[in-house]
Amino acid sequence: MTSDGAVTFWIFLLCLIGSPHLEGSEAGRPDELHIGGIFPIAGKGGWQGGQACMPAARLALDDVNKEPNLLPGFKLILHSNDSECEPGLGASVMYNLLYNKPQKLMLLAGCSTVCTTVAEAAKMWNLIVLCYGASSPALSDRKRFPTLFRTHPSATVHNPTRIKLMKKFGWSRVAILQQAEEVFISTVEDLENRCMEAGVEIVTRQSFLSDPTDAVRNLRRQDARIIVGLFYVVAARRVLCEMYKQQLYGRAHVWFFIGWYEDNWYEANLENEGITCTVEQMRIAAEGHLTTEALMWNQNNQTTISGMTAEEFRHRLNQALIDEGYDINHDRYPEGYQEAPLAYDAVWSVALAFNKTMERLTSRKKSLRDFTYTDKEIADDIYAAMNSTQFLGVSGVVAFSSQGDRIALTQIEQMVNGKYEKLGYYDTQLDNLTWLNMEQWIGGKVPQDRTIVTHVLRTVSLPLFVCMGTISSCGIFVAFALIIFNIWNKHRRVIQSSHPVCNTIMLFGVIICLISVILLGIDGRFVSPHEYPKICQARAWLLSTGFTLAYGAMFSKVWRVHRFTTKAKTDPKKKVEPWKLYTMVSGLLSIDLVILLSWQIFDPLQRILETFPLEDPVSTTDDIKIRPELEHCESERNSMWLGLVYGFKGLILVFGLFLAYETRSIKVKQINDSRYVGMSIYNVVVLCLITAPVGMVIASQQDASFAFVALAVIFCCFLSMLLIFVPKVIEVIRHPKDKAESKYNPDSAISKEDEERYQKLVTENEELQRLITQKEEKIRVLRQRLVERDVNTKSTELNPTSGACGGTATTSLAMQPQSASIINTTASAHATPSATLAITQDTHEHRT
Repeated sequence: MTSDGAVTFWIFLLCLIGSPHLEGSEAGRPDELHIGGIFPIAGKGGWQGGQACMPAARLALDDVNKEPNLLPGFKLILHSNDSECEPGLGASVMYNLLYNKPQKLMLLAGCSTVCTTVAEAAKMWNLIVLCYGASSPALSDRKRFPTLFRTHPSATVHNPTRIKLMKKFGWSRVAILQQAEEVFISTVEDLENRCMEAGVEIVTRQSFLSDPTDAVRNLRRQDARIIVGLFYVVAARRVLCEMYKQQLYGRAHVWFFIGWYEDNWYEANLENEGITCTVEQMRIAAEGHLTTEALMWNQNNQTTISGMTAEEFRHRLNQALIDEGYDINHDRYPEGYQEAPLAYDAVWSVALAFNKTMERLTSRKKSLRDFTYTDKEIADDIYAAMNSTQFLGVSGVVAFSSQGDRIALTQIEQMVNGKYEKLGYYDTQLDNLTWLNMEQWIGGKVPQDRTIVTHVLRTVSLPLFVCMGTISSCGIFVAFALIIFNIWNKHRRVIQSSHPVCNTIMLFGVIICLISVILLGIDGRFVSPHEYPKICQARAWLLSTGFTLAYGAMFSKVWRVHRFTTKAKTDPKKKVEPWKLYTMVSGLLSIDLVILLSWQIFDPLQRILETFPLEDPVSTTDDIKIRPELEHCESERNSMWLGLVYGFKGLILVFGLFLAYETRSIKVKQINDSRYVGMSIYNVVVLCLITAPVGMVIASQQDASFAFVALAVIFCCFLSMLLIFVPKVIEVIRHPKDKAESKYNPDSAISKEDEERYQKLVTENEELQRLITQKEEKIRVLRQRLVERDVNTKSTELNPTSGACGGTATTSLAMQPQSASIINTTASAHATPSATLAITQDTHEHRT
C-alpha cells in the first residue's frame, strides 16, 4: 500500500470507529491537562529522532509544571508511544491515544510521514497538532492541515539558503539526489522552482527508494559536481558509501546534506546496516560537504523563558541521555539530538497556548476541562492562542507563520577534518547572509560547478614547421638560381636542346609549390580565425597552379618527344611548333582557373573545427579537461570540388605516365633531357597517387599530415630540379667555353636546318631499307636456283648420256659467282657502309 493509500485508510478507520467511543471516555483528575505524544524511536528507517526528543520533552514537562505562573492549578501530563516513523503505525498510535482515557487536548508528533497522517486526521477531532520534528513542505498547506503547527522549520527554509550559497560561490549547475519520500519530493519541487527563478540549471534529478547505487552512478555519468542530497540518515550512509565507490567526493565535488543528522552520523551503525565501506572511507567521502539546517540551538548566551541558557539546557539533556544509557561522553549521540531543543520548546508552546486559552475561557466561565472532540469553539481558542505564541526558547525565538511554520534562521556548516564547522547564518526574511569566512576547500580552491573545458587548438609542431619552411625556402632559392642559370646560358646547346622556356615554367611552378608548403604549416598559432579562410584559399590556389605549371611543362616536353616519333613516319615534313607547348600548358592552367574560381565563388573554403574527446591536462591538478580542436579547410560540397580537382589532376598524371612509358627508350636531339623528364614524371605520379589518399586518411593528425604532404611536395620539386638541371649544370661546368655552340635560339634557323637534315636522313634510311629488302629477296631466289642446279648435276653424273646437260650445268654454276658479284656491287652502290657490310657478309656465307 502506498503512503497516500495508508493515510486514507487510517483516516477512514479512525473516523468510522473512533469518534463514537471517544465521546464517552473518562476524564482524568480535575487538575490535569493531558496531551498525546507520538515519538519515532525504534524504527529501522526514516527519522528516529524520538530517541533524544522524548527525554527533552520530559525535561520541558518538569520545568513547565514547576513554573507557578504557568497553568496555575493544573499539571501538564504527556502520554506517548513509539511510531517508528511509520505512517500506519503512527495512525494506530494516534487512535490509541484518542480512544483511551483520559481525553487529550493536543497532540505532539515527529517524523514528516507520521505528522502528515496524524495532522490530516486530527482536524476531524478538532485537535491541534504540534510537530517538533517534521520538515516536509507539504505540511505548510493550510487547506489540507488546518490545525497543524510545528516548531521544526519547513524544509523549504533550506532552499533559499542553498540558492544564496550557489550565488555566492558562482555555481549555476547543480544536481539533485532524493529519497522517494513526500517530505523530500515536495522539498525538491520547491528547490526546482527557486533554481529556475535564480537561473540555476538542474543537470539531473535522481531518486531512489532504499538502494542509491544506480542513482549515484547516474550522477557520475552526468558529470555532476554540485549535488543537493535529500534523504534520511540511514539512506545518507548508503549514499556516502556509494559516493566513495564512484569517487564523487574530494576537491571536484560539493555535497549539500541535511543538517539535522548527528555529528557522527557517517560512522554509526555501519555493520548493522550492511554498509560495505570502512569508517575511514566514510570519513574521506564526507570531508568537505556542506549542511544547511534551521537554527535549532539558541546561539546567544541569553536566559530563555525556562530560566536556562541553551548551554545549560545542553548539559541537562546530556545528563538525561546518559541516564538513559547513551554514551554521550564519546560523542555517540542518539538520533534527534539536534532537534531536541525543538521538542523542549514544543512543550513550552503547548503550555503557553493553554495558558492564554484558559484566560479567554475564564471570561466565558469555561475551562479547558470542558473540551471535547466535538467542541470547535474551544479548539478555535487553542488555535488562536498557539498562532499568537512567541517566546525565546532554547532553540531561539519561537514564532509561527500563517501556515503554522516555524520562523527561524538557517545555519550553514561544513565538515572539516571530521568535525562540523559553522560557516554562517542566513536570515530568509531579511535576505541577510552572515558569513564567518571559515570555509576550507580541498585543494585550496572553490570547486567548479562543472568540468572546466579548455579548448586547445592543435597546431603543427613549431620545430617541424621551421624545418619544412627552411627546406622549402632553400628550394625556392635553388629554383631562382636555376632560372638565372637557364637564362644566362640560353645560348648553350645543352640548354637550347632542353627547351629552356618550358624549364623556366617548370621552375616557377616549383617555386609556387614550395611556397604552398609554408602555407600548409600556417595555422591558428599565426593567424586569427577570421583570417584563416584566406589561408585556405591561398593554399588551394598555390598548390593547384604550382602543380599545373611544373607538371604541365614536363608533360608538354614528353608529349613533344612522343609527337616526334609518331609524326616522322606519317608526315616527315610536319613539325611540332614550340607555341603548341605553351598552348598546352596554358590550357591546363585555364582548366585549373575555372575550377578554382568556381569553387571560391560558389562554395568558398571555410575554417572548420574538428573536436576530439576530452583529455586530462598534463601539468596541472586543477579540475579541468582539455578539448583538443583541429582546424580544417572545408566547404559545404567539399567532396565534389576535391573530386573535380583530383579527377583532372589524376587524368593528366595517368596520361603523362603513359607518354613517359612510350618514350622511355627514345633519344631526340631536339630534347636532350627527355629521359630525365620521363623519370621526373614517374616520381611525381607515384608520390601524388600515394600522398592524396594517405593525406586524407591522416588529416586528423596535424603533424603527420603536414609532414607527409610537405615532404611529398618537397621531394617532387627537388627531384625534378635534380634530374633535369644537374646534368646541364655539370655539362656547362665541364665545358665553360664551347665555340661550336650557337648563340641563337634553338627554335631559330639552325634548329630548323637540323630538323630538315634529320628528316632527310630518316627518308634515306627508309629507302635503303627497301632496297636491302629487294636484294635479299633476289638472293633468296638465286639460292633456290643453286639448290635446284645441284640436284640436276647429281642426276647427270648418275646418267652418262646426259653429258651435254652436265656441261651446261657446269657452265651455269661457273656463272653464279659473277652474278653474286653483280648483286653485291649493286647493293654497295645504293647502301650505306653498314648496309654494304651486311650484304657482303651474307654473300660470303653463301659462297662458302
